[in-house]
Amino acid sequence: MLTDSADRRPLYAQVEDHLANSIADGRWPVGSRLPSEDELIERFAVSRTTIRTTVQNLARRGLVEIRRGKGTYVTEAKLTQPLTELSGFVEDMQAAGRHASARVVSHEIVHASTEIARQLALPAGTEVVRIKRIRLADGIPLSLDDTFLPRALGAQILANDLATEPIFALLEQKYATPLIEAEYRLDAIVADVELAAALEVSAGSAIFRIERTSYTTGHRPVDYEQLHYRGDRIRFATRLLRNPPDRPRAR
Repeated sequence: MLTDSADRRPLYAQVEDHLANSIADGRWPVGSRLPSEDELIERFAVSRTTIRTTVQNLARRGLVEIRRGKGTYVTEAKLTQPLTELSGFVEDMQAAGRHASARVVSHEIVHASTEIARQLALPAGTEVVRIKRIRLADGIPLSLDDTFLPRALGAQILANDLATEPIFALLEQKYATPLIEAEYRLDAIVADVELAAALEVSAGSAIFRIERTSYTTGHRPVDYEQLHYRGDRIRFATRLLRNPPDRPRAR
C-alpha cells in the first residue's frame, strides 16, 4: 500500500499524485501503457472506483489517454500557449523549446466572402490569396492554418518557401509590413473528416479554433487567419487585470 494514512486528502488524489510523479520522472515514458486497473488496485490497496477516478483525472490533465479495449497510455504533456502578445507559430514553438515546421497544403486566389472581406477591410468579392498550412511541433501536426492576405501582398508572400519561412517574418523583415496588433476570437469546435485527416486525429476530436486579424500601421488589416489547434496537444493561458469598480457618484 503506497497511500499515506496521515495524508488527509482523498485516496484518489494521493494515487493521482503518485502516478503523475511517476510519469514526470520517466518511470512511464510517453507511449507506455499504465498497469491495468486490477494491478493498480492491488498496488495501492484501494477500490476500483478510486482507480477509475484517478485515471479520469489524469486524462483530464492530458497526462494519459484512455483507449477503449486497449488500456491507458501515457501521452506527451500539452503545450501551454500564453495569449499575452502577438506572436507567430514559429516564435511560440521556439519559446516552448520545440522545433517548428510547416507543410503547405494549398495556395490559391479566391474571391473574398463577406466575412473575409470585412476582416481585411475590402469590398466583398475582392480577390485575395488563400494559403493553407499544417503547422508541426517536433514533427507532430499541431494546427491547420487557413490564411487570407490582400492579393498584392499575398502574391509577394507566395514567392517564398512557406514550408520554411513564416509569414509573420516575411511580412515584417522582407516586405516592410510591421505587425502592430491583432484581434483574437477563440471558440471550440469538433474536427470534421478533412480537419481530422490533416491533424491526424479522429473525426469528432476537440479543436480550438482561433480567428486572428493582424494589423499593420494605421490599423490596416493585412492578415486574417483561422487557426485550428488540436485540443489534445495544447492549452491556452492568459493573465487578466481587473478594473476597479466605479466609485459611487457624488449626489
